[in-house]
Amino acid sequence: MQKDGSDADDNAPRPDVAVLAEGPENRLSGQWPDRMMRRIERPELHSFRVSQPRGQAMIYAGGGYLELVYDKEGIEIARWLNGLGLDAHVMIHRLPGAPGPDGAPLPFDIALRDALAGLDHLAQDERSLPLIHVGLSSGGHLAGVMACQTNAPSAVGAIIAYGPINANHREYKAPAGKPDYPPAEKQAFYDAWPVGIRAHPHAMPKVPLFMAYALHDRSVPVDHALNLARSAAETGLDADLHIFGCAPHGFALRDHGGTHDAWPGLANAWIDRLLPSVGAVG
Repeated sequence: MQKDGSDADDNAPRPDVAVLAEGPENRLSGQWPDRMMRRIERPELHSFRVSQPRGQAMIYAGGGYLELVYDKEGIEIARWLNGLGLDAHVMIHRLPGAPGPDGAPLPFDIALRDALAGLDHLAQDERSLPLIHVGLSSGGHLAGVMACQTNAPSAVGAIIAYGPINANHREYKAPAGKPDYPPAEKQAFYDAWPVGIRAHPHAMPKVPLFMAYALHDRSVPVDHALNLARSAAETGLDADLHIFGCAPHGFALRDHGGTHDAWPGLANAWIDRLLPSVGAVG
């Protein structure tokens, strides 16, 4: 992975990088701690490990399936989860509709295909650590999609923060009449995977969920979370849903301007319910 050469990048945490498919080396743009990936040439896992993990997390950064918010919603989330005793793997996936190596648009489900390749890589670890999917913004949608899968290693739960999980689907849009998202492949992915809509059983998560949303979020209306909450109540899905009154979209771990600054602690307690403690972490 190439960087932009700025001195600020010297302070950035350095992951172990596993390349999951052939392709040119990926590049970062911007400076730590606000770097982005805007053109993703090949899928990779960027791993941050602890000395005595009690589990592992696969992290999906946001960016509207047009880019990846690498530091704020990837690296910073990984380091937070390290502090909770988890190995953390940031999934660098390709983007639906982006130009492929032959110039043709990548397929609508390329992010899912890449994430499944990431699972295959993790399945080679003989420790068989329990897995939690963690996604923010559009990465929350992908985390929800992954929570519907049965591939090994199977997940024990998923954390979704302000993710557009279902109300970008053309039949459930909020607000009603919102235009389709370009490129067409991106809209097709949302249409194929309306996570948490009972009428689409393949898109109902199979594991407990922790969800954090902003009540007045205009980018990702709270309808996404409420749609899933209704389906969870009807099907018995275990879902902890937290809606914060004055949170902005993209609050991640940085914004402490309201009660939403409690969400990492709430998620920590939820993780403690799922995973046993194994002592000190490194």
